[in-house]
Amino acid sequence: MFCYLAGMDFDIVMPLTLFVVTMVAMFLNKRIEGKLKGALEEKEFRARDAAMLVAAMAVAVSIIVFVPQLAIMIVFLFSYSMLLFMFGYLFSGMRKGRAIVGLEAFVTAGLVAGVVRLTVFGDVDNALYGAVTFCGLAVFALGALLYETRRTGTGERWYLAVLPPALFIGLYLFFSQTTLWFPYLLDFYGLMFAVLIIMYLSSLFKWSITLLFVVLLTIMDIILVLFTGTMVSAARSVSALRLPVLVSLPTIPEIVYEGNRLYMSLGLGDFFFAGLLTIQTLKRYGRGIAVSAAIAMAATFAVFEVYILNFSVTAFPGTLMIICGWLIVVVAVELVRLIQSTRQPSVS
Repeated sequence: MFCYLAGMDFDIVMPLTLFVVTMVAMFLNKRIEGKLKGALEEKEFRARDAAMLVAAMAVAVSIIVFVPQLAIMIVFLFSYSMLLFMFGYLFSGMRKGRAIVGLEAFVTAGLVAGVVRLTVFGDVDNALYGAVTFCGLAVFALGALLYETRRTGTGERWYLAVLPPALFIGLYLFFSQTTLWFPYLLDFYGLMFAVLIIMYLSSLFKWSITLLFVVLLTIMDIILVLFTGTMVSAARSVSALRLPVLVSLPTIPEIVYEGNRLYMSLGLGDFFFAGLLTIQTLKRYGRGIAVSAAIAMAATFAVFEVYILNFSVTAFPGTLMIICGWLIVVVAVELVRLIQSTRQPSVS
């Protein structure tokens, strides 16, 4: 988890994106947290679980540069596919009308992707295989659509749940080396996975465990980015595979560095970090304070960006950039509560 860039001046795109992602995750989480907790059997992290999660993340980051790229690709594709399948299956019990619209969308997406792969990007390897794959996906979605129109039962539908991961894998395998994948599809899936990860993992935390987790994670992030540099090396290794582990957006105002437009990149882990803090703040203090915390996190992130851009810092811990804004709001709220409690007259 890190912020990676080089350049100067300032940027408004990534701080705004960070704010929007946390807000989307916060409002969606309120709607689906009950289903997620039911699927996870009301499980919550304990202090030991949070510490072990941070330790596992540190070990994974430290050794990822030594893992063959094919193995990295398989692990990430499998993990993302399972995340998509889980959410797809969890909400596949939708009304028939919505299911039909969704299946129609997948039929269209498969046909469009197949035609684009064969015609627009036909000069890239495996164009024909890609076209056949997407046409096969469209045929499967069409068969599911015909079945859905005759279906009378209720409940989850496995054939709806398999379509999102199938489309994702197909797009990655046959478009990852094209200009359509970067930055468009890469950022689309990066932002989608950021929101899904926030909603999935946030349901496992409570306030006290969140405090422990964010402290440990921030310390780990500082060490691995500023001292050992393994976080930066790992991110470069994984991003070279064009996997959606980062969200990369062009700076606004535009910054040109060595003849190329500068892109700002932020890891999905940092989006999760901000989303977790926002959702836990919502549960403890209410919506107004949670929104204020999200604004403060985006603002301090922007301030750190100014420092990074103007002093040619190539990498900086994103968690540190985010937690400073959150602390400002939470400490201020607690101080106000403390002052109010001391002013209340005692009852004898």
